[in-house]
Amino acid sequence: MRVEETFHQQPPPTGNPYLEDPALPNLLKRLLPASALNIIEPDLIRLGNDLVNVIRPLAPLVKEPILTQYDAWGNRVDDLQVTEAWKTLKAFGCKEGVVSIAYERKFRDKSRIYQFAKGLLMTGDCHVMGCPYAMSDGAARVIELSGTAEMKAQILPRLISSDPQTVYTSGQWMTESTGGSDVSRTETVARPVKQEPGDLGPAYLLDGFKWFSSAAEGNMSVALARSESNHGTRGLSLFLVPVRLPPFPTPLSNNILLHRLKNKVGTRAVPTAELELNGARAWCIGALGAGVRTISPVLNITRIHSSVGSVGALLRCLALARAYAGVRAVDGGKLLNTVPAHMEMLARVSVLYRALLHMLFGVIALLGRTECGMASERDEARLRILTPAVKAFAALKAVAAMEECMAALGGQGYMEETGIGRLIRDALVEKIWEGTVEVLAHDLIRASRAKGVIEDFCQWGQAIISSAPKTLQTPALAHLQHALSALPSLFRKTRNPLLPRSILTLFAHVASALFLLEHAVWARNNGEPDAAVDGAVFVRWVEEGGMKGTLEEIAGLDRDGEESVEERIRENEMVVGAGHPERAKM
Repeated sequence: MRVEETFHQQPPPTGNPYLEDPALPNLLKRLLPASALNIIEPDLIRLGNDLVNVIRPLAPLVKEPILTQYDAWGNRVDDLQVTEAWKTLKAFGCKEGVVSIAYERKFRDKSRIYQFAKGLLMTGDCHVMGCPYAMSDGAARVIELSGTAEMKAQILPRLISSDPQTVYTSGQWMTESTGGSDVSRTETVARPVKQEPGDLGPAYLLDGFKWFSSAAEGNMSVALARSESNHGTRGLSLFLVPVRLPPFPTPLSNNILLHRLKNKVGTRAVPTAELELNGARAWCIGALGAGVRTISPVLNITRIHSSVGSVGALLRCLALARAYAGVRAVDGGKLLNTVPAHMEMLARVSVLYRALLHMLFGVIALLGRTECGMASERDEARLRILTPAVKAFAALKAVAAMEECMAALGGQGYMEETGIGRLIRDALVEKIWEGTVEVLAHDLIRASRAKGVIEDFCQWGQAIISSAPKTLQTPALAHLQHALSALPSLFRKTRNPLLPRSILTLFAHVASALFLLEHAVWARNNGEPDAAVDGAVFVRWVEEGGMKGTLEEIAGLDRDGEESVEERIRENEMVVGAGHPERAKM
């Protein structure tokens, strides 16, 4: 039999990712005033069509970058080449305003919602193109807040440009082999030098080694370096480092060596390098010794970009699984979308997607208000604690749900051509980039120690619960009330080293449920067609999403925190074995 004569599965339809999303259009209807929505929604529809017709066909052409360190004559050149498809994706993102929309502020605080809605839709097809723009966004914000007048005049307009011919992209050089996410162990040293014409601020020469430097093909980076002899974070300052000094085209012109490109599990289209700084010229941003405080706005923004990456990848995988269910016939011709067990599984994934989506855009709305000076102190405090929570929670939950979507396509889902495998590999980095779940959990704990911050969050949550109409007065509401009321006492127990991760998970469960409830109340009060579905999503998330299990887990871990030394040794033996040589060290 010839292959042409065998059965060929009808491919799932490729629809507009905005129009076919079950949640995003209605969420934006609530978050955006009608005057803004009337402008933004047609642009999102147009973007969705362009993604399907222009960008998606580029997928096979996006290849890994190539680094040539030496020319034919043995000269060090560090020539980094990316594919034309990657350049096309970056130009596309620039023109779409993945950074510029936020700084044009045409829609004031709602501009961030518009920007990240575009980023969410683009994630599934743009091969982590958002990575360099995430760091450029963070660099733009830190220069806007703390840069010198020269930086604001010469660098900021390029970082926020929507013209691919003039735009700058920025890296973020924090990670060193000594500390990983712990920047307090930074070894890169900054030495002050005489300021020269053309310098953009106080001049320094940087010496050190940056172990993980994404977007190495960028124009510049922001980097932490030790400007003082203090240990820990106190001696760290933030610097703007040009990757190349004109008129020379390679990093060598600023005494930067690209040792190698990282061989990563995913995000392979993004050139990530090990960089050696040998007297690289740089200019200080903000006050000396205040590098961590100066860069904190960068981390907030890039963590939200990371969350968009997780949720956007899940959006694309769910769309593929949903479309496939409408064309795949099983059991004598029944479509998968008529098989209850299959649709129940997709419903679970959809509920998770909606919970992450609503929490994410709730945080984005707070970011927009904060940047435009419209946020109260309570809003800013909620943004501070919700940012690490949403980043960690989305990274923790999205990949497992994406794997369910892969399985929903059967063997076809395991094929590279569908794109789900790449999306999963790319999304895995979100569990590490900008802090692991454990690092973010401890960041949440630190932020929660500010006076009244958790109590204010609970008051905000209680106001949402109290607004629920009788139609939403269900046992799920009581369960949410119970979990919310447990938070203050749990956050007072955070010195137990076993609790932070579980507390972050519970906090995120509660926060996402509150954002879902807020939307369900709005839908009921406004007679929205999807009001019944929105209410059901809230109930199912509270009842089945894992909130109750997390509460039980915390109760168990709280008891475990009082275990004897002998019990702790037993746990270590579970890891390494009772007869292992490491046993003697415990």
